This record gives sequence, structure tokens and C-alpha cells, in this order.
Amino acid sequence: MKFTAEQIAGILEGTVDGDPNIEVSKLSKIEEGVKGSLTFLANPKYKPYIYTTKASITIVNSDFEPEEALTTTLIKVDDAYGAFTKLLEYYNQIKMNKSGVENPSFVSDSAKIGDDIYIGAFTYVGDNVTIGDNVKIFPNSYIGDNVTIGDNSIVFSGGKIYSDCIIGKSCVINSGAIIGADGFGFAPNEKGEYSKVPQIGNVIIEDNVDIGAGTTIDRATLGSTIIRKGVKLDNQIQIAHNVEIGKNTVIAAQTGVAGSTKIGENCQIGGQVGIVGHVTIGNNVKIQAQSGIGRHVKDNEVLQGSPALTYGDYNKSYVYFKNLPKIVKNINEIEKKVDGNN
Repeated sequence: MKFTAEQIAGILEGTVDGDPNIEVSKLSKIEEGVKGSLTFLANPKYKPYIYTTKASITIVNSDFEPEEALTTTLIKVDDAYGAFTKLLEYYNQIKMNKSGVENPSFVSDSAKIGDDIYIGAFTYVGDNVTIGDNVKIFPNSYIGDNVTIGDNSIVFSGGKIYSDCIIGKSCVINSGAIIGADGFGFAPNEKGEYSKVPQIGNVIIEDNVDIGAGTTIDRATLGSTIIRKGVKLDNQIQIAHNVEIGKNTVIAAQTGVAGSTKIGENCQIGGQVGIVGHVTIGNNVKIQAQSGIGRHVKDNEVLQGSPALTYGDYNKSYVYFKNLPKIVKNINEIEKKVDGNN
């Protein structure tokens, strides 16, 4: 899809300095701009590139005055970075503007489907599913029986939502995410063998939650695994059965949270963190990457290490650890002197 400088200026409430009819069909970095692309200049250190860029259109701040000849058409706005962000959002809306039910796909006769929805090819929608308005479900997705998906939510290609799970409004579930697989529940018998404990709960994801690609959230043994409003989960995260994550908490990639752990609100958890089961983590907690959490954590703690220490204690300990060879050498020399004096 192509847009003229004049059309883009209208969207951004800017003014055109150059050819109003020049067209673009893609976006680019200013240093990598090519003909037919649109870019922006907000950071002063990139200013030299505006004189060499081959981008057809460049968004600039309204006070920008060129010092050399330009080959790019300018769109002047109050805030170039903010305007480009607005344009990215607009572009994404156009790209996502799909509707209808593609074939082949299966939608149960008992499913309740809202208005302006999109269901991509090779998608399965089970019995008694409820899908809200403006929901987008991309190809090769699976929506199990009795699932509810709220208005304006998106399930990208290959997303799997098992039976009885509830997805709130304006959620994003990225490709390969699995919501509601069985929790890791097995009980040993007298022979030392393990028997599966039925997992009959579900997963509840509240509004405005983002689930990264390849992330798995297990259904509860009983009750619900709950992801509260505004939570953001990165790619390849494992959330076990009966976990609860408080609102607006963010967790980076490859973190694992074991069963029945409760994480508070507004926490920030780095990548590759491991959290044991049946502990409670307070509100506003920050956990550095690759930390191991094996205890309850109070509100506002900042932790690092495995097993994790408070951030200050970890840094002090690390200084000693780094100097350990030197410390050992000094101790050995002291011992030799003491032995020599005896």
C-alpha cells in the first residue's frame, strides 16, 4: 500500500516541505533509507544522514532547517519521534486489518462469535467458545472448548488455548504460546512409579496482557492459574500450575515460575530467573537476570544471585569473590610467616 507525503502529513498534522505527491510504501532507518521509503530524524547525532539518505520522505521537527541541499521530502511536525511512533501504530493497524473467516477452518456451531472478527485458515474453534468483537485469530491456531476471548484481543499464528481458559480484553498472545496445558502434576506410588494427577482447573488472563512467543502457562490442578491486568511476559517463559502474577508485572525471557507461587504487583523480573514453588513474592520487587529465588520475598526487595541475595549484599560479596585468589595467597603467606616464627 502506498501513501503520498500529503496523506501522511494529514495523518500527522504536519506540513510538507518538498514534493507533496511523492509516494512511499515502507519504513526505514535514516542511514539505510531507500527510494520509496519513509524515515525520521529525531536524534541530532543522526543529522548528517539526512543529507545522504535515499529515503523519499523524512519526518523532522518543525524547527529543522537544512544546511545543505536535500533529496528527501520533509514532513515537519512538533515531535518527530512521537509522530513516527504514531505512524508505526497506524501502519500496524492497517497491516492487522483482516476480517472474516477463512477456509479451510472449523468453527463449532455452538461458538458465539462477535462483530468484525478475523479467523485465519486452518484454525479450530471448539464447542461453546465465546469470541468478542474485533478479535483477530491468525492461521493454524487452536481454541478449545468453552474458551472465552475478550474484545480486541489477538491470537497470532500457531497460538494454542486449551479448554475452559478465559482471555480478557485487548490481550496479545504471540505465535507458539500455549495457554492451559496440563500442570506438572504426578504422584509416586509404592512401586516408585509416577501416576498423573488430573489437572482440572483453567487459566485466567485478565485485560491488557501480552504473552510472548513460545511462552507456556499451565492450567491449575484445581482453581485457576491467574495472570492479572497489564502483565507483560516475554518469549519462552514457563508459568506453572496455580501461579498468580500481580498486575503490571513484567518478566523477561526464559524465566521459570514453579507451581503455586504468588508474584505481586509491579514487579520486574529479569531473564533466566528460576523461582521455586509455593513462595510469595511481594509488590515492587526487582530480580536481576539469572537469579534463583528459593524463599519468600518482601515488598520492594532487589535481588541478585543464585541463591539470590539482596542486591547490595550480592555486589559486596562479588568484590570478595573476584579477589578470592589474592586473598588466599595473602592468607598462605601469613601462615608461612607464622609457622616460620614457631
